[in-house]
Amino acid sequence: MIPGEIKTDSGNRELNVGRKQLKVTVANSGDRPIQVGSHYHFYEVNSALVFDREITKGYRLDITSSTAVRFEPGQKRDVTLIPYRGKRRVFGFRGDIQGDLQVETKSSIEGEQ
Repeated sequence: MIPGEIKTDSGNRELNVGRKQLKVTVANSGDRPIQVGSHYHFYEVNSALVFDREITKGYRLDITSSTAVRFEPGQKRDVTLIPYRGKRRVFGFRGDIQGDLQVETKSSIEGEQ
């Protein structure tokens, strides 16, 4: 092994197989680019991003961990979201929630479609 070397399996990994997905069209109405990270609570993203915000409560982007999606000024794009799992408690971000998420039932979150 070489110091710092990273060994990985060959091929690609499919993420979040069987998880419930929510597709949303998002437009950047601002004059600056906006990036949203992989685990950011989508309901609480920058207010210059225009979309049906209420339906995204409890969801995050369905992208690889530690990556982000960038929205250029005036750009409109479709994104796929997946629900948070575990205890489904949200703190921080913009401070809009600060506690338990009260959305879907547990079975609908765990991948039943």
